[in-house]
Amino acid sequence: MPARGPEGTAAPSPRPVLDSSVGPVVVSGEPVEVADRVLRVTAPNPSVMTGPGTNTYLLGSRDVVVIDPGPVIDSHLDVIEQAVADAGGAIRWIAVTHHHRDHAPGAVQLAERTGAELLAFGHPEGVDPDRPVGEGFVLAGPDFHLRALHTPGHASDHVCWLLEEESLLFSGDHVMQGSTVVIRPPDANMADYLANLNRLVDLDPPIATIAPGHGRLIGDPAGVITSIVRHRLEREGRVAAALQDIGRGTVDDLLTSVYADVSEPLLAIARFSLWAHLQKLAADGRARLVDAGESDPRCSSITSTWEAVPT
Repeated sequence: MPARGPEGTAAPSPRPVLDSSVGPVVVSGEPVEVADRVLRVTAPNPSVMTGPGTNTYLLGSRDVVVIDPGPVIDSHLDVIEQAVADAGGAIRWIAVTHHHRDHAPGAVQLAERTGAELLAFGHPEGVDPDRPVGEGFVLAGPDFHLRALHTPGHASDHVCWLLEEESLLFSGDHVMQGSTVVIRPPDANMADYLANLNRLVDLDPPIATIAPGHGRLIGDPAGVITSIVRHRLEREGRVAAALQDIGRGTVDDLLTSVYADVSEPLLAIARFSLWAHLQKLAADGRARLVDAGESDPRCSSITSTWEAVPT
């Protein structure tokens, strides 16, 4: 049964995320020029979570920075190195957006191969960077300036990288092409995620194009980001309505109602974002964690029990 809205009416499904994809199609295992001085090499790791695969970006014409080498797949790292060599460059830096296994593990092996400096925010489950980076850090190459924007939400260590000369944002998993991303507590946080999406819309000068961690380039960044925020808030409305319907329950009690519009194979993944929505509702005073001896929503688990706060 779908979540119910005011006076028992069915809460509508969230509107889909705007797909404003532009530029070359994604081709696995082959360097593709997507912008001036920017090549994309997509790893051969397609899945329900990674789409056509993880995008690695090569930035620079002489001294090159590699953004997100992806998983440890030797053939993928070979293509990265060969693409840089063919262009007459050398890999000087490796920049990581976040620690997840489809983005970061290849960074260590590529650094060992090339002697490049490894740059990342840092995370206990991720790479150990040669240089920890945070908000405002700028990597100055001979023909580019790459600025770090700390954007926690999908992961606590998430960094988007902004190519200032082109207003091109390498978004990792913070902004996806045509879809939303999983928000999986406790490392992820829905309130942080939404706040940092809104922050990107307010950047001055505005972002011209987004190069996501999966999929094609994204045009109309403000429109796409706004649609992601809208989708998340409409999903949050379904969570709140479903919890009001039953009064008290767990993620699994709410799952099929809140995500009635999602196919069965994706429900196991949707559980985590539902948990994150409940944490945000509790932080906003619209739900309450009722686990014995615990009231802080950040200390909840995916099996915790929640109750609606009367409106």
